[in-house]
Amino acid sequence: MLYEQIQSNKRRTIVLLVGFLILVGIVGAAVGYMLLNSLTMGIVGALIIGAIYAVIMISNSTNVVMAMNHGKEITQADQAPELWHTVEDMAMVGQLPMPRVFIIDDASPNAFATGNSPKNAAVAATTGLIAIMDRHELEGVIGHEMSHVRNYDIRISTIALALTAAITLLTNLGSNWWFFGSGNRNRDNRDNNSSGGGLQILLFVFSIAVMVLAPLVAAMIQMAISRNREYLADAGSVELTRNPEELISALRKLGSAKPMQNVDPSSAALYISNPLKKKAHLFDTHPPIEERIARLEKM
Repeated sequence: MLYEQIQSNKRRTIVLLVGFLILVGIVGAAVGYMLLNSLTMGIVGALIIGAIYAVIMISNSTNVVMAMNHGKEITQADQAPELWHTVEDMAMVGQLPMPRVFIIDDASPNAFATGNSPKNAAVAATTGLIAIMDRHELEGVIGHEMSHVRNYDIRISTIALALTAAITLLTNLGSNWWFFGSGNRNRDNRDNNSSGGGLQILLFVFSIAVMVLAPLVAAMIQMAISRNREYLADAGSVELTRNPEELISALRKLGSAKPMQNVDPSSAALYISNPLKKKAHLFDTHPPIEERIARLEKM
């Protein structure tokens, strides 16, 4: 059952990523029309920008994400014995290579995994997590992160992060240039050529709507990817630890924690628990802690 869920998750995630790429193309078309009066040039430019962002993130994701979140790498067991040995044990149980280990100096308990494959994955934990979790609870949390590594969720999250950043760049570029820059020239050109130009009006409205709505749609796609992978990583943690109570106890502590300090908002979806601790709303990247615990209690 678990392996069927993992395969189903991968298929759904592929569909979502294809949708992400289509969204990048649509945003490119809108920006291309607004700036260059060319849908085709906009689509090509947007896909190139998205590809560049994805390649940069995938090729150097660990260092980039850890720098964004102020992670400090430990290279020896004696620097953080309990964390190091727990990561080592969970990697061994999951038949995975030992990932790089990082510590984030923050009193709020949290953790995440990143990288583009199990061979070059990394796991980070906050000082607050190490301080308040006992060994069994820490195993539950690290088991969750190693499940992300095993299921290639880390690569999927990296690509989603890169495409979201590309969409934000494109929409900002389009709106700023249109309202404050050379977009005025393109606007004049379209006005001069728009006698009976119902299509021009439709394209203009389409472009404005896309630039307004695209960041929201990107957030919803990222939310769908993140929420589904969190449930499966919880199940994967139970498979590795053979004890759902470990993660249940850890999630209860995570649910009552205060927000992290200086967390990078674009990386929030990577963490096991929402580090921003905002109230639940439509665009949450994490399922409610209560729902996750309820699912675990049924296992």
